[in-house]
Amino acid sequence: MSSPSPTRPRARHARPAGRSGPRSATGPAAPTGPATTAPSGAATPAPPKSAPGLAAELRGAHLGTEITASFVVFLVALPLCIGVAVASGAPPELGIVSGIVGGLVVGLMRGSALQVSGPAAGLAALVADAVLDHGLAMLGIIVLVSGLLQIGLALIRLGRMFQAISVAVVQGMLAGIGLPLMIGQSYVLADAKAPGTPVENLLGLPRLVVTTFATPDALVAAALGTVTVVLSFLWKKVPGPVNRVPAALVAVVLGMAVAALPGVGIRTLQVGDLLGSVHLPGPAQLAGLADPAVIATILTFTVIASAESLFTAAAVDRMHSGPRTRYNMELFSQGVGNTVCGVLGALPMTAVVARSSANVQAGARTRLSRTLHGLWLLAFALLLPGLLALIPVTVLAGVLVHSGWKLFAPEQFRLLWRQDRGEAVVMGVTTLAIFGTALLEGVLIGLAAGTLLAVLRMSRTTVRQTSDGETAVLTLAGSATFVRLPQLTEALERLAAAGTPRVRVDLTALTHLDHACRTRIDEFVDQQRRTGTVRVELLPPDPSTSPPAAASPLPRPDRVAGIPVPPPAGDGDRTGDGFAWFADPRR
Repeated sequence: MSSPSPTRPRARHARPAGRSGPRSATGPAAPTGPATTAPSGAATPAPPKSAPGLAAELRGAHLGTEITASFVVFLVALPLCIGVAVASGAPPELGIVSGIVGGLVVGLMRGSALQVSGPAAGLAALVADAVLDHGLAMLGIIVLVSGLLQIGLALIRLGRMFQAISVAVVQGMLAGIGLPLMIGQSYVLADAKAPGTPVENLLGLPRLVVTTFATPDALVAAALGTVTVVLSFLWKKVPGPVNRVPAALVAVVLGMAVAALPGVGIRTLQVGDLLGSVHLPGPAQLAGLADPAVIATILTFTVIASAESLFTAAAVDRMHSGPRTRYNMELFSQGVGNTVCGVLGALPMTAVVARSSANVQAGARTRLSRTLHGLWLLAFALLLPGLLALIPVTVLAGVLVHSGWKLFAPEQFRLLWRQDRGEAVVMGVTTLAIFGTALLEGVLIGLAAGTLLAVLRMSRTTVRQTSDGETAVLTLAGSATFVRLPQLTEALERLAAAGTPRVRVDLTALTHLDHACRTRIDEFVDQQRRTGTVRVELLPPDPSTSPPAAASPLPRPDRVAGIPVPPPAGDGDRTGDGFAWFADPRR
């Protein structure tokens, strides 16, 4: 008690150094007693990189960049909110309500700093089925309970398991989202309706081109949308400070001017009464929770919305060098957002790659940009619906085509092919699977492909067979797992056909022997023993991590692949579990 702890002198000396001079005279009195050793008694620590406060974020950000980025996200989010709602069989206003919640509620919460949330195309088919089967009034209670379940999953800390994702799968997911986004928005670009699935949309492109050139208004719309795409690609090359104005904003102003010209008949945004579309769940909807089909829909929504949001978080983290996603907190934030959407009777929401990508590409660095995008959605839909009605849909489609190309990123395929062709195949499989099925199914197929690649690479087994006329020797090296059973079986068959009175299976160079391969070797030993004409010698693996004792005449491992190995006895030949274990004659 008489001598101070090692940390106390440092705490006493650190305080005067940080509070010396006029600041210590004018500031509050320093606390005394035990408080001097508390962390708060030292200099104010910097906020943690993984979860800085909004004020700390803004200190290191350019306010003008955050505002312009928020407007770019708003321009990308607006058509997506409306399009997803229409595709879901719901009023377009409900999609905007979900987008507003994604900005003003989830946008303010911690988790992922640059990820933007809103109604997602990946859930459109599920929402359409739910509305068809249970009615639009039940959608709110389904989304509400799904949000509560997401909060529960976050509280038991299941969010981080989504970090175990192959980079090739993440890149394939981005490409798989970007490709159908470009193709689908090509129809909107020409004021046409997409046929349906991404495959159908792709097959219908030739007919779209013919129809566009045959219709004057469609040709004007397509030209305006194409100009938007070109502006989005080339605007960065415009000399400053003009290029600080978002290309999407320039395209919108240009599009509004063209749409206002006499004789031009291109489609513009149409938004109805936002407040009138909100309907709160009532007792009748709560009673619907007794329906097993409703419970199944809720569980499906919960799993897919959580997976899509956290897979997107992994992808967005690769787009920037800022704070990393806190997965459990992000899952909690998504749950809060969906709970609010459910109370308002709106569409379910997830983190969305297209909006998040636009946010990063626009130079955003803080949560302010995604929060403001929700404010723009609210202000324009509630206060300025007439102004929204002047914006051509084709311009917003052009913005989405540019975002889709950025997500598709064909250069990533070439780069990955040069680095690792196996991973490039996984990326291609993921992309094609998402394009041909849906987001979650495609990601699961990609994860399966990545897992199979890892298993094959971890199961590299070298097989060598030699013979001196008296003994045929089969030597295995590397890792022997079930995926190499055909190769092992073929080698054992050749060994049995050697015709020598003695055969030896040398496993000393194996780093891993799983149960399936051990069982196959066991069967081979039994088969040869039953013939009574062949003597089988088996040299087990010899892990270097378990050195034998100096006094042991026949050093052997105690376990092989987790299975007990009988100890040697007598002349070194010990039969057990169908094996005959022998000392390595090379020792």
